[in-house]
Amino acid sequence: MSRTTTRQSGDHRRWAATLTVCLGLFLLGIDMTMLNVAIPDLQADLHPSMAHIQWIVDGYALVLGGTVLTAGALTDRIGRRRAFVIGLALCAGASLLGALARTPEQVIAARGGMGAGAALLMPATLSTIHYLFPEPQTRRRAIAVWTAVLGAGGLTGPVIGGWLVEHFSWRAGFWINLPVAALTVVLAVLVVPESRGSGEPLDVPGALTSAAGLLSLVWAFIEAPTRGWTGTPVLAAFGASGLLLAAFTVRQAMARHPMLPLSLLRRPSVPVGAAVLALMSFSLFGALFLTTLYLQGVLGYTPWQAGLRTLALPAGLVIGAVGALPLAARWGNRFPIVAGLISATAAFAFLATTTTHSAYGHLVVFQTVAGVGAGLSAAAATETVMGATPGDRSGLGSAVNDATRQIGSALGVAVQGSLLVTIHRHHMTDHLAGTDVPAPLAQAVIHQGLTPIAISPALPDSLREQLLAAARESFVVGLTGTALLAGAVTLLAAVAATFLLPSQTGQALSTAVPHAPPRGQTAAPGAVSVSSRST
Repeated sequence: MSRTTTRQSGDHRRWAATLTVCLGLFLLGIDMTMLNVAIPDLQADLHPSMAHIQWIVDGYALVLGGTVLTAGALTDRIGRRRAFVIGLALCAGASLLGALARTPEQVIAARGGMGAGAALLMPATLSTIHYLFPEPQTRRRAIAVWTAVLGAGGLTGPVIGGWLVEHFSWRAGFWINLPVAALTVVLAVLVVPESRGSGEPLDVPGALTSAAGLLSLVWAFIEAPTRGWTGTPVLAAFGASGLLLAAFTVRQAMARHPMLPLSLLRRPSVPVGAAVLALMSFSLFGALFLTTLYLQGVLGYTPWQAGLRTLALPAGLVIGAVGALPLAARWGNRFPIVAGLISATAAFAFLATTTTHSAYGHLVVFQTVAGVGAGLSAAAATETVMGATPGDRSGLGSAVNDATRQIGSALGVAVQGSLLVTIHRHHMTDHLAGTDVPAPLAQAVIHQGLTPIAISPALPDSLREQLLAAARESFVVGLTGTALLAGAVTLLAAVAATFLLPSQTGQALSTAVPHAPPRGQTAAPGAVSVSSRST
């Protein structure tokens, strides 16, 4: 067999393995957002409170973000394919529990279990790609595919979830995971090569302090609207989070085998790239959650119709991720990162002009521009982080990338949801003060939920119409306020990237770190001709 034929065969195996881990990644992505459109159906069935709803939406990303650093370090030790398969099995088991749930608390527990499985699965996908493609140009293409699949999964979750709710129920969003997970496990065993990195012991104290600190932080943001931003439990949670995360930092500086070596963060490209991913996820996924509620509650679409009307966002993201490749190759990663963040800022500024009379076309413009911007910045920022990570630490580098995304997503839903609740309640209170709606009924509606869907159809028509008008207007006011916050966050990220990243990030990082496999391992399939030299 000729050398060219061997190389082509190796390339086919590498891309087959890449597509397999991306199938698991797509499942992870849709699980992040699938239940967004199922909230009204779930409300009618299990009658959760608003705090329950936020935990159902956020619990998955919270557990994933809080444990993924530990999981990423673990994948380098136990094997990336093994971690991928175990993660899929955990997701499937938790999905079964969610499908059979009878209380909101059981749904929250199931979502947390799925997040724990995803914490193993997610870093295994990107670190496997990092292992399969040691050559920078091909790795950049694979990472663009990875970025597009992750974004498309997360952003098409409402479409898939909407169809399932329309034809079955909210429980179908859990049942669908079982056959997909089983198929992916079989493919992984057949086509994904096993790889390992560092054999250092896990930093258990570091894992515990980081997870506890992040859990405390997001809990405080979720509970602040109901308990009060200056309430004792909320302030205590914020304080505990700060102390725990400070303790984690001290632990990493002193530990013999730190979970997150601080030396990895001394190269500006790693913390800045990770921060870009966190801030973009904060803005984008918070907005996705709220605009999905807007489509149903204000514009009156069914879950399936609302899901379809979010497709402009993943379409734009795929276009942006693909477009980042030639831009990064010519000008380095900083250019698409900054261009994408500026595009997203413009999109959020446009969303802030929404009124109660805005039609769906207004939302399409926002989704398309925001999606392209997110794709540009996310693909380039991911390559920035992974390009600075040594090959035997790729699981950890992937975990840094994944943790910042998921923490950003969790905080985005929590903070933007909390801000919308706060604005919504104040505006509803002021609006209903001048109507003939009885005060007890007004207070009950104000605290019942975010959207007009929550208003009972059993009310008299005159009262119901007044409440619906107030709820729609209050929701839109809250939506525009959160859009301004999201735009300010992406603008801050653009400024930071402009001044802190080198202009030729992609070229500098692609030549800075060797990606040869650890001692005792074979090179990645198809990489024989390049793995013997540094990239």
